[in-house]
Amino acid sequence: MSSNVFGEREGAGPPRDRTGQAEAFDAIGDRYDEAFPHKEGQISATEWLVASLPAGSRVLDLGCGTGVPTARRLAEAGMRVVGVDLSAGMVARARAQVPGAEFHQADLADLGPGGPCDLGRFDAATAFFSLLMLPRAEIPGALLTVRQSLAPTGLFALSMVEADVDDVPIPFLGRRIRVSGHPRAELRRVVEAAGFDVVEESSRGYAPDGADVPPEEHLFLRCRRRD
Repeated sequence: MSSNVFGEREGAGPPRDRTGQAEAFDAIGDRYDEAFPHKEGQISATEWLVASLPAGSRVLDLGCGTGVPTARRLAEAGMRVVGVDLSAGMVARARAQVPGAEFHQADLADLGPGGPCDLGRFDAATAFFSLLMLPRAEIPGALLTVRQSLAPTGLFALSMVEADVDDVPIPFLGRRIRVSGHPRAELRRVVEAAGFDVVEESSRGYAPDGADVPPEEHLFLRCRRRD
């Protein structure tokens, strides 16, 4: 990683240190999947990509975590999967669980065309609960980087927690992380302003098993790059 800052943009101020976020997920490890065993919304969005793309399509999984269920399902469907995560521990787990995919410890800010970790163009991308780790001011830039990484009319499956918060510290599985969220109408506006058409929107209530956070409303957007 060159900056360890998700979504850094020229003129956006000094780089924001993301090391604490990565270290938190290094420590959480497999407990993440134990606390979030029911991922029906994420699985449904992944199946939308599987049904919409031919085998051999390149798919970028941003914030891939342990590789389960998203990267594994896409690889099983014959996609060429590239996963990216800030956490070295998560990347190691993903490589062990999904050996048919390619994984990188990298920062989204470095992934755009011509960047220090330019991974090329993709037919689709996913960002399941990864952009919520950013301050709100960085989310539009992150979405633009995703758009630039997609081929024309490329697909994008996004999920966030619905919440009117910005870079708020919360306890999470024995660690502290900082999270942001948008009300659903505002999230849709931000995504559309970044150059995506929202094909479908849905939401699901979710209560993590044994986690130290209250029940959440998960928002899922199925999008297509607008040219």
